[in-house]
Amino acid sequence: MSRSRKKTPITGITTAVTEKKNKLEANRKLRRLNRIKIHKGDYDLFQIREISNVWGFDKDGKRYLKDPDRKDLMK
Repeated sequence: MSRSRKKTPITGITTAVTEKKNKLEANRKLRRLNRIKIHKGDYDLFQIREISNVWGFDKDGKRYLKDPDRKDLMK
């Protein structure tokens, strides 16, 4: 596995390594608000897009690399 590489040269536009913290916070907020709605007897639950804004996360999408070098393709 030390020589494994990506097959498709697509990478994130970011300086952040991961969005894990953003996703954890968004899902905790969603579960908390849905739990409150259920306790009130309202079963029309929120969707994740109604609660969090993905444009506020650390990564800003992906891009295609035209001429990737070996370093860009390493996993």
